[in-house]
Amino acid sequence: MNRRLFVASSIGAALAACSPIGTALDGNAGVQRVLGSADALDQLVIGTRGMAREYRDADVDAEFRVNGFDTPSDTRYASYLADTFSSYRLIVDGAVKNRLTFTLPHLQKIAQQTQITRHDCVEGWSAIGKWSGVRLRDVLDLAQPNEGAKYVVFRCLDVDPSGTPYYESLDMQQAHHPQTLLALRLNGKPLDPDHGAPVRLRVPTQLGYKSAKWVQRIEVVSSLGTIYGGGGGYWEDQGYQWYAGI
Repeated sequence: MNRRLFVASSIGAALAACSPIGTALDGNAGVQRVLGSADALDQLVIGTRGMAREYRDADVDAEFRVNGFDTPSDTRYASYLADTFSSYRLIVDGAVKNRLTFTLPHLQKIAQQTQITRHDCVEGWSAIGKWSGVRLRDVLDLAQPNEGAKYVVFRCLDVDPSGTPYYESLDMQQAHHPQTLLALRLNGKPLDPDHGAPVRLRVPTQLGYKSAKWVQRIEVVSSLGTIYGGGGGYWEDQGYQWYAGI
């Protein structure tokens, strides 16, 4: 069983066993606070020091499923496609000593890492892909986060139907995990537009919505509270767990 779900379900079962028959736990604010704390408890107990399982080439799904928001169709992304991403720039800024701007060729020259890992979607499906790219921690080492910086926020090019941009975040431990990649290639080929070209996040130790696509800017911050809904990510602002470990 998924360990994160096990923590939440175990707490829920214990609370139910202690409650009077007929009590509606779903509407109990105290219960909901405890269940919400399973997110923090899971991170504390399990953490992200463990490594996600890596697979063989023979295990790779040749047709890696596409999901999430539609591929961006605005003029900015269209211009990137028109010039094969030569005008694309990845910005790294915020609470850092060195503000950085990377072109795609620059990213391709940094030491590349390859992993064959499984993508687990919150919808219940999974797929195995061969991902190559730059370790996020190598980029952060170049930027040198300031003392007190706690989170890394990923601002993306895709938006929902109302125009709200997609974003995600990791804490510094997650961001420095050796398997956390800024992926540039999937299954031996450059990322295609539907899979997040030219740069997407790949976090195999967490559920798929953490692996944000179409990353445009990486911002180092001390708090998530003032960014959009304050939950640390587009789906987290709507009630999903922030940690989402698997």
